Amino acid sequence: MWRVLWIMIASVMAQPVAADSVEPRDGWAVIRTDKSFDTLMTDLRDAVAFNGFAIVTQAGPTDAAKARGIEIPENRVVGVFNNIYAVRILNLSAAAMIEAPIRLYLTEEDDGTATLSYKTPSFVFAPYLDDAPDDLGAAATELDRAFQQIATEATK
Repeated sequence: MWRVLWIMIASVMAQPVAADSVEPRDGWAVIRTDKSFDTLMTDLRDAVAFNGFAIVTQAGPTDAAKARGIEIPENRVVGVFNNIYAVRILNLSAAAMIEAPIRLYLTEEDDGTATLSYKTPSFVFAPYLDDAPDDLGAAATELDRAFQQIATEATK
């Protein structure tokens, strides 16, 4: 009996898991592409560097899930920032720095294409604007333009 139960559990765990697509929502940019996940990741790295930013964090569950026998679509959260903005924002609001780096989310779609999504910096920093100098809002607006440029270059 236990053997049959174990086989049933193992067969369920080995099945591919479908992920939902990221849908547009308030404060988010969602850009669907015709690119593969790997191509979009490479193009994102290039666009980040070209625009004077750096990838400072990366995390994704795909490889760990695969090691457990679970197949999931490729996805990765990539933290992007630069030290000029880090120092500037830290001087304006220590609390707001919890939001850095800004995270971009790459997801693989069922058809093999990839999507780039992120919360806009002005949306991310909005909760801190009332308690910070006006320059925090200006910095967030500048970051909106920079991240839009990074996203445009990575997805073209």
